[in-house]
Amino acid sequence: MPIEKSELLQGTLDMLILKIVELGPVHGYGISQRIRQISKEVLKMQQSSLYPALHRLEKQTWIAATWKLSENKQRTRVYRLTPAGRRQLASERSRWETLVGAMSGILAKPRESDV
Repeated sequence: MPIEKSELLQGTLDMLILKIVELGPVHGYGISQRIRQISKEVLKMQQSSLYPALHRLEKQTWIAATWKLSENKQRTRVYRLTPAGRRQLASERSRWETLVGAMSGILAKPRESDV
């Protein structure tokens, strides 16, 4: 199934967030920090992209949020993955693996001048 450019970008962001939330309940800033750490500083999520994505994922019922008090007594929203989110993450992962396989095949093909 072909993947549209805008769908790829949004789908990739959604998949990253779902994967981080799958690791355990986390607040928004924690999501961006975990993505940064796990990607060894390659991926840096902007707050202007993160929070609209969190709202979209919550609206889709892929994540759920609850208010908690942080260590410094500030209210913060903590996100967790829902069963629907687990199914969506599995679907996104499958699509991503298909895309990576296709890209790997294209990039591994020798140039015509090498043949």
